[in-house]
Formats: sequence, C-alpha cells, structure tokens
Amino acid sequence: MNRTKEFTELRPLLFAIAYRILGSVSEAEDAVQETWLRYESSTAEPTSARSFLSAVVTRISIDVLRSARVRRETYVGPWFPEPLLTDPYQDPARSAELADSVSMAALLLLERLSPLERAVFVLREVFGFGFPEIAAAVGRSESACRQLAVRSRRHMEKGRPRFAADRREREELAARFFDAFREGDLDGLTELLAADVHTVTDGGDKGLGLLRPVVGAKNVARLLAATAEMLRGIVLVEPREVNGQPGAVLQDQHGKVLAILALDVLDGRIQTIRSVINPDKLEHLGPLANAQALREEVQARRRPRT
Repeated sequence: MNRTKEFTELRPLLFAIAYRILGSVSEAEDAVQETWLRYESSTAEPTSARSFLSAVVTRISIDVLRSARVRRETYVGPWFPEPLLTDPYQDPARSAELADSVSMAALLLLERLSPLERAVFVLREVFGFGFPEIAAAVGRSESACRQLAVRSRRHMEKGRPRFAADRREREELAARFFDAFREGDLDGLTELLAADVHTVTDGGDKGLGLLRPVVGAKNVARLLAATAEMLRGIVLVEPREVNGQPGAVLQDQHGKVLAILALDVLDGRIQTIRSVINPDKLEHLGPLANAQALREEVQARRRPRT
C-alpha cells in the first residue's frame, strides 16, 4: 500500500494515542507530524505499518511528555488538558474505554503516572495492544511492560473516575444544567449539583478565572448564577461533548471561543465543573474571543450610571 495512504488511514489512531499520553492537542498533532516525517524518510519496510507507526508516535510522545512535565511544574494555577471536542479515532468494540480514557478526569489521573507507565497504560488498556508491540514501542522487555501495566492499572483504579453508565441520563442532566445556568436559576442549579461539588478553572498566567476551587453546592450555584447574570447578552453557551463527557463551549456574539466547560456526572448529580479559559489551550478550536474586551464590557455594565 502507498505510504501516504497508509499513514492517512492510521492518523486518527496515532493522534488518539499521542493525545492521551500528552494531554495536549497541539503537542499530539506535532508528534503525529514528526511520525510522518520519520516514516516518509525511512527506507525500511515494516511488517505492520500500524505497529511501526504506533511505536514511533509513542516514543516521540514519551520524549515530549518528559520535557513538558518540567513546564507544568511552573504552570500558574490549576493545569488541565487541552480540551478535545471530537476524538478522530472510533472503534465500536472499545467505545466505552475510548470515551472514559479521554475524559478530563482520566487525563488528570494519568498525570500521576510516569511517562513510561502512562504510555503502557494507554497502549494496553485503551487500545488493546499486545505486550510484544508495547515492548517494541517503549523500548523495554515484555516482562518489564507487564509490570508497568500492573502498576499503572493499580494507580488508575485507585482514583479512577466512575461516570454514570447511562449516556442519555448524563446528557439530559447536562441540558438541564445549562438551561439553569443561562437563566441564572439559583435553585435549579443547586438541585443539580452534588453536595461536595467543586468548580476549578485553568486560566494559566493570563489573569483569567479562579486560582482556587470553589466547593459546595450553595457556593458553586451562587457563583454560576452571578456569572450568568454578568455574561447575559454577551456570551453564548453552546452545549457540546467535551473530552467524551457533557460540556459546553462559551462564545462571544461573533461565535469566537471564550472558554470550555466540562462536567463530571455521577449518581444523577454534577460532581465537578472544569473550565478552560487559558487562550493558549483553546487556539485549536478556532478564532478566539477577546477576553479582556469582554471583561471590560462586563465591568462597564456594572458601573452605576451617573
């Protein structure tokens, strides 16, 4: 088969692997591009293009992750993965694993693993690779990879997010939540939130959002209702699936992206609300709103008229 055609067909899988290892859309795209350059320039003819390319993108992603972790240690405020609205890789046989593994909660849990553990977990538990392929990808023996798999699985199971099994139930609850949010309905919001719900914002060093979580149904509901009141007529809320879970895109009146909200739902209540406001993490979603201009517009609205 033509190499370009082979690579094009496998590209969704390669991106899906790289994104789960890196938690970054831009870094995953760069890793996939570097994989293509290496494949294109290689004179060897691999027995399996899928195994070869998966191994290359995994090794590149491990190297990128090692350097990225140094930067994340100095990140201002909470760090979240770059939001993903559409996962290009689809496999009906593993749809549940794919959706759960790309969630914000799961990706944050993966941050606790070493780069090697993370890569082995992604290849084995998410994509079902055999240990001979994994060993070739990470440069370790099959025995060592089995140990890494056991260790990573143990770490993940300790804090593994448990989402409601019924997808439709999640979507209906999210729809009610965003309706209440748009209306600034304090009681409606409170009813949908878990008692220990917390909302956390990734605004990076841009001076946007909250540096500390807000915890508790009443506190979070009040914050959301007040935010909705400030943004009414300025910001549009478009419900979307975010990282395989219910969420929304916040846009200005010209359709430019301001922020992403992602919800964790469990037992019929919203457990966590994560917002990504850092524009550096939203660039891949399209034109960005001017957050500072919107803030000034909100402040102007709140000034008493003379």
